[in-house]
Amino acid sequence: MYDVIIIGCGITGAAAAFHLSRYKLSICVLEGSNDVSCGTTKANSAILHAGYDPEPGTLMARLNVRGAELAAQLCAALDVPYRRCGSFVAAFTEEDERTLQTLLRRGQANGVAGLEILTGEAARALEPNLSPEVRAVLHAPTAAICSPWEYCLALAETAVVNGAHLKLEHAVTGLERMEQGWRVRTTQGDVEGRFVLNAAGLGAQAVHEMAAPRDFLLRPSRGQYYLLDKSEGDRVGRVIFQCPGPLGKGVLVTPTVHGNLMAGPNAEPVEGDDTATTAAGLDFVRRTAARSVPSVAFGAVIRTFAGVRSATDRGDFIIQQAAPGFFDLAGICSPGLTAAPAIAEYAAGLLADAGLELEEKPDFVCSRKRIRFKELPPAEKAALVAARPEYGRIVCRCETITEGEILDCFRRPIPPRSLDGVKRRVGAGLGRCQGGFCGPRVAELLDRELGLGGRKLLQENTGSWLLAEETKGGHSHV
Repeated sequence: MYDVIIIGCGITGAAAAFHLSRYKLSICVLEGSNDVSCGTTKANSAILHAGYDPEPGTLMARLNVRGAELAAQLCAALDVPYRRCGSFVAAFTEEDERTLQTLLRRGQANGVAGLEILTGEAARALEPNLSPEVRAVLHAPTAAICSPWEYCLALAETAVVNGAHLKLEHAVTGLERMEQGWRVRTTQGDVEGRFVLNAAGLGAQAVHEMAAPRDFLLRPSRGQYYLLDKSEGDRVGRVIFQCPGPLGKGVLVTPTVHGNLMAGPNAEPVEGDDTATTAAGLDFVRRTAARSVPSVAFGAVIRTFAGVRSATDRGDFIIQQAAPGFFDLAGICSPGLTAAPAIAEYAAGLLADAGLELEEKPDFVCSRKRIRFKELPPAEKAALVAARPEYGRIVCRCETITEGEILDCFRRPIPPRSLDGVKRRVGAGLGRCQGGFCGPRVAELLDRELGLGGRKLLQENTGSWLLAEETKGGHSHV
């Protein structure tokens, strides 16, 4: 029997696993997908929010600022791409300017450092491509951007290094209360634990209702995005928000840590995990983003995508003991990416209050490194290629990713099981051609390393087969 079972390995579950792995505990993480970060975590704005938006006194407010502080430390320790670029909230009207004052007061109450309101002229001196219609901005210098899926993977990998057990493709189908804990039924058998953390994201309501009566409703909200080529990557240097509304923080324009530009999201209610993009939704994003930064060249789009936020009728994070030994970490929508490590701290406190002994390990590992060949100095590149010739073979030309980096990701604590799993780990396929050039070679390496025999190759989750049938000559086609 495990001490703690964590259901879900998006950013919240991964952060909980990482934090709890510092203690002398047996931990099991159950994830229904074939990889970590496959839900909302991989499809969001990638922003670590400063903390001026949540209402003071809420869990969102309390955990946002603390989470941002921890995220900066963790990204540095675990080798996750991170940049503190700051953000603007743009005001176009007198009403918007009053909203900026409200956000300023909120941020100050929440303990956000360095907030200030700038005139439109002062803002354009810092961001020349900002619209001339912008009258003022709220400047939050502590806002940052990161690579969300790499952040999640780093936390999960480090938890595994510290002894946590990750069980992929273990979708939860039921919960049964036992005398000393819970039996969690999954698609691959039962797992027993003293305590359960429900970090199931869009599945959190369903998991909650396996253990306790309904007391919150999930209200999924889809947001659609444009990802633009690196030719647009310097259009702005900060995250450019518009004033938030009832449906969220609004359409933004932001640089990414990979050198691209991103615009979005809109907000629309959906049923379940509906990540389809629509012409109407993307048109709204394009028109609204252009109000903030009119010169964005949307013709440079290399991908559109959508993510679904796990909002609920509570309007705040739901972090609670819902049944003896069963805890919800639900409704973790924005600023969930930012707050995740603070949510993990808070959850650990609840577990301790419920009787879980938290004794720290003397040998806890809190470091992680991976090779990024294109970032190495020339002498280090030459030495690496001499020692390992596979580092001299470029597979992904757009992102300059080598065969050596791809092969290394199969030796890490959580190896990929799909083409997109490789992309999330090393970046092969993230660039302008979106895998059009490197995809076949990456698929060949994936097939070889996993011993799949061709037909079992996956683009992403189970069922997303890359190869369909044999053609004459005995070859398979994609």
